[in-house]
Amino acid sequence: MFKIRQVCKKDNLNLRNVIREVLTEIGVPKKGTAYSDPELDFMFETYNKKRSIYYVVENNGKIFGGAGIAHLNQADYDICELQKMYFLPSIRGIGLGNEMIEKCLDFALYNKFKYCYIETLPYMKAAQKLYLKKGFYYINSPIGNTGHTSCDVWLIKKLNENK
Repeated sequence: MFKIRQVCKKDNLNLRNVIREVLTEIGVPKKGTAYSDPELDFMFETYNKKRSIYYVVENNGKIFGGAGIAHLNQADYDICELQKMYFLPSIRGIGLGNEMIEKCLDFALYNKFKYCYIETLPYMKAAQKLYLKKGFYYINSPIGNTGHTSCDVWLIKKLNENK
């Protein structure tokens, strides 16, 4: 049985390894993407602040992926970003991505964000399909400053009570 819970300090190493494994598997560049983010080693500390959260998917103590919400760096106060949403292949396609986005968007609404932003890569079609289904839409240029210069697909969603 898979459980979605908030990241703990003890998860840092395993979570970093899972995220890098997924990024390597899907062939993302090591520079200009989440692969080289310094916070990958400190996910608990990174998201252990106001208006930020990171959830992990766990089963019997093993982490299978996760996703988070935080204020979008160098953007308006009311814009958050869906961050580092990656899952091992063994749990893809069973609805956990949808459930994870719901939890993240609920958190964003609760924390008074009005928009949620996402960056991704052009070939990540399954992820884009899910984002579009959840009400995100494409925009023509990036917002804020994620440091992910290799990600050149940008989406945003206006948050409201109806999601």
